[in-house]
Amino acid sequence: MAAYLSAEWVDALDGALRSLEGTTAATEGSLVAQGGSFAILQEVHAVPPEGATARLVLSADAGRLRLVLDDGAEPARPADVTVVVAYDDAAALASGELSPAEAVATGRIKVRGDLSVLVAGQALLAAASAVLAADPGGTGA
Repeated sequence: MAAYLSAEWVDALDGALRSLEGTTAATEGSLVAQGGSFAILQEVHAVPPEGATARLVLSADAGRLRLVLDDGAEPARPADVTVVVAYDDAAALASGELSPAEAVATGRIKVRGDLSVLVAGQALLAAASAVLAADPGGTGA
């Protein structure tokens, strides 16, 4: 399994997301997602080993799903919501050790923008994680 937030990890999760393209169940509950298009920017601070910041963009557009590391170039569309979190808390959220509600309530995560988009993003990432668990190579097969 690739290291959390590494380029290999992002590529594997992106592949799992692509295997979900065209599904609607994962996006129920978000007004923006029901329109078929949204973007979530996640800024993760203090990423080991250098303590750098990783910026990931989860996007959906006309049924096409993508997760990419933000290279600092102008985004294709502005983020509907931005999530800012420290690496340790991001890892705890990803592993299920920390709930999103607890992270927000305790101030361990900062969120700006359309919160309804998080419902769709969280559902998509959970579905993609299930695909990866069943297919660790991330092929979606």
